[in-house]
Amino acid sequence: MDSALASAREETARGENPPFLKIFEAQAGLVLLLNPELKIQAASDAYLRETLTKRKDIIGKHVFTVFPDNPEEANESPTKNLMASFEQIFATGKSHKMEIIRYDIPDPERPGYFVERYWSTCNTPVLDDQGNITCIIHETNNVTESEKAKRQLLKSQQREQTALAQAEQHRIRLERLFDQAPAALAILEGPELVYKVINKAYQHLFPGRQLMGLGLFEALPELKNQPIDNIIRTVYETGETFEGKEVLIPVARYEGQAPEDIYWNFIYQALYDTQGQINGVLIFALDVTEFVKARQQAEKSAEILQTLNQQLEEKVIQRTKALQLAQAEAEKQKHRLERLFTDAPAAICILDGSDMVFELVNPTYQQLFPGRQLGGKPILEGLPEVEGTVVHQTLLQVYETGITHQEEEMCVPFVRPLDGVVENRYFKYIQQPRYNEHGLIDGILVLAFEVTEQVESRRAVEASARQLRLITDSLPVLIGYLDKDEVYRFTNKAYETWFPHKAESILGRKVRDVVGDKAYQNVKVYIERALAGERLDFEATMPYKDGFTKHIRTSYVPDIQEGKVAGFYTLVTDVTEQVESRLAIEKSEKEAKAMAEELAATNEELASINEELQDTNQQLTHTNSDLDNFIYTASHDLKAPISNIEMLMAELLVELPKDSLAQGEVETIIGMMKGAIDRFKKTIKNLTEITKLQKDHLIETKVVSVKEVVQEVILDMEQMIQKSEAQLDVELNKCPFISFSEKNLRSIFYNLLSNAIKYRHPARKPFIQVRCHLEKEYLVLTVQDNGLGLSSDEQKKLFTMFRRFHDHVEGSGVGLYMVKRMVDNAGGKIEVDSQKGEGATFKVYLKNNSFV
Repeated sequence: MDSALASAREETARGENPPFLKIFEAQAGLVLLLNPELKIQAASDAYLRETLTKRKDIIGKHVFTVFPDNPEEANESPTKNLMASFEQIFATGKSHKMEIIRYDIPDPERPGYFVERYWSTCNTPVLDDQGNITCIIHETNNVTESEKAKRQLLKSQQREQTALAQAEQHRIRLERLFDQAPAALAILEGPELVYKVINKAYQHLFPGRQLMGLGLFEALPELKNQPIDNIIRTVYETGETFEGKEVLIPVARYEGQAPEDIYWNFIYQALYDTQGQINGVLIFALDVTEFVKARQQAEKSAEILQTLNQQLEEKVIQRTKALQLAQAEAEKQKHRLERLFTDAPAAICILDGSDMVFELVNPTYQQLFPGRQLGGKPILEGLPEVEGTVVHQTLLQVYETGITHQEEEMCVPFVRPLDGVVENRYFKYIQQPRYNEHGLIDGILVLAFEVTEQVESRRAVEASARQLRLITDSLPVLIGYLDKDEVYRFTNKAYETWFPHKAESILGRKVRDVVGDKAYQNVKVYIERALAGERLDFEATMPYKDGFTKHIRTSYVPDIQEGKVAGFYTLVTDVTEQVESRLAIEKSEKEAKAMAEELAATNEELASINEELQDTNQQLTHTNSDLDNFIYTASHDLKAPISNIEMLMAELLVELPKDSLAQGEVETIIGMMKGAIDRFKKTIKNLTEITKLQKDHLIETKVVSVKEVVQEVILDMEQMIQKSEAQLDVELNKCPFISFSEKNLRSIFYNLLSNAIKYRHPARKPFIQVRCHLEKEYLVLTVQDNGLGLSSDEQKKLFTMFRRFHDHVEGSGVGLYMVKRMVDNAGGKIEVDSQKGEGATFKVYLKNNSFV
């Protein structure tokens, strides 16, 4: 064939025959002429253009040398496929048409690189007279563009199907979350706001009422003409979202019942149809009545978005239009529910899988942990401080059992990002299981509200109330509060000395029933004036009962709230002795005048006596006025009255005659008054320390050695230990270092060890054991003595403020109370085990997440 081709070339050169080679090269098809050894003998111009080759570079070369495999396409071997076609031709002597194959060609502009090409090829043998193959005509066609289009169409269809399946899965999951969400959700449609979709939590808000299929104001007619009527209609008309926080909406939970005051946190959000027109309202509601009421009592005493794949060709769009509409609707529902969770005023997160990975965290939840990245992390990686706490344990229980868990005031430890200090915060939260399409638990939905401020406010009010009670009960003045119906709402212990009732039993009774009708008539007009808003100071004689009459100096102080008198405070001082002294003086004056007519000689002496009595009366009146001011200011400021009393004592000692001071009874009384003042000042000091302790929630902690702290305390108490001949058995080698307030830990040990020595048994020397061990979640510190011990009744009152059981030892009765407060503030507890006469064992439990 080579000689024939050469001969053809020669004939063409001589012009003796038609130029067959030129005709071959000029034909429109993409053609190669190969000899039986697969070397290129000729190529059409069109073939050279499509394969980016030149004739001089390929003629005489093996076809696979010119067109090798693309090394970047390891899974494709076009040379192997082409060789198979050639082998079939050699075996059969017949033409062979190949399937469309990818056969990349070398890029002449970038050596070592290839250009992607797809070819439709037919190989035809040329036979001689004996049937032998003399050459092969390799004819091909470049179908790259159409093949790429087909492949791109196939990939697009596959992506469409994948995206549609994912969107449908998200829609089903979000619908399930909508129904399982612990917050109340409802969808109202049309201008009549008809209930179309409600979840279980929303129906539970109105367990006795029919909602589905009814208009909002048909199902809940009591909402008609309330502000909520205008709000929801404005949302429907304008499309503007409305968010209400702690809004009072009276509504009945059961049909036929009277509406009850319920406070709500809610969001009204407009819903749109496919044309962008408003066709409904989405309601997100939470009943926060308990939180609002709790705060009132304390004051008074997201968005995860995804986009679809790039738009497909118009032909694909037309073929999948219906499919895309369904996908858009599913995405719309998914977007709506995601926005609902993102915009919710409550802290919401979704934990996925048994590792509880943060799948969704709304902004409110993220704000609880500033500076932390939670999304995509397991809970113990994002919030390591919850490991081992009740929060983590209940999450595990919910995931394992499927039982929803709810807490009203759960204390959760938080590590502050700036200084690493652990602080306790309080939450009301719900942990609810999430189920997949097979009904199996695959995650947990957490809905939380922080109530730290309410809890701390309530505790502060309770502490203030206890302090006020302690203060008022220690004063020798009748202090009370009457409401506008003249009913006692507060009385101090001083009432028990005048009336045969406990102070608590007087509460709720009218003043007439307590003081008696005769005494009531003497102050009735003053009560009416006080309830009219007038502040009064007056004296009155009160015949409480036969044989029991008191002369009183009284102050009535109106309690004005929002411009109205809610009641008044009453402070009653017993001035019976002063009044009787004054009456005696008046009687003496009359007798002196009569005697002056009969005994003129003694007139000067009687006048002198009268003058002295008047001076004494003035002094008593002056003292009584100072005491009046003290009583009024005592309810506002504790320290100032004590200073006033001390000053008055000094003045009184100066003014009283020296012979009066020399009297034994006067000296005794003055000593008792000084002792009372000192004790009262000590009580105020103890109350100040207790108040400081009660407010000290964020006291600095550091890693301290329990053993070293105990050794330092024992050194401080060395003289007390030696004097009492106490023996101490201390074994603390197993105690770890603990993250705790060193000052508080010292105070705890000092109080326990000093009490063990002070309250020792008189018949034996003190023997004290100090131990520690680990017990579950606690480090337990034990102090055991062989002292006087406590009875069961005494143990119940042991940690009460100012409670003492032994008067032979000096003390204030606040030490153990403060110990308990320190331990409680650190999340621990303290227990006592004792028998009368046999000693006591104190166990201090400190949370194990506080030691290292």
